[in-house]
Amino acid sequence: MEQSELMVRRIKEGTVIDHIDGGKGLQVLSALRIDGGDGELITIALNVPSGKFKKKDIIKIENKFLKDDDTNKLAVIAPKATINMIKDFKLVEKRRVSLPNEIDRIFRCSNPDCITNSTEHIESIMDVIDKEGRVLKCRYCARVLDVNKLKYN
Repeated sequence: MEQSELMVRRIKEGTVIDHIDGGKGLQVLSALRIDGGDGELITIALNVPSGKFKKKDIIKIENKFLKDDDTNKLAVIAPKATINMIKDFKLVEKRRVSLPNEIDRIFRCSNPDCITNSTEHIESIMDVIDKEGRVLKCRYCARVLDVNKLKYN
């Protein structure tokens, strides 16, 4: 093996998130509420040289498989990411993330006067108005949201 190759232990069961935009890996972990508190092994590689992109981040999480809400969060933060599901050390599923037309319950509207931030207990719904630019708009108050400043429910 060449010296420049990355050597990271394989996982037996779990998820590998690859092609995360360089420097966004910690934001992905925060959004997915993965902090290592459950004792599972988490491997994070930040700013790894990449052939396709200049730099990328990679996250390996043992014994965790992403749910649809997790995939939607990932699509907003790292739209070029791929999710690899591993079982018994083998790749069993590989998929690219993509933004749906709407995202329910995941993000809070940044408008403090929005009804979703009131005592009414109304779940937020964000319409994706530009998938390429990752532009979201609150369905209730029509505020356009900055994807870099989203607050998660």
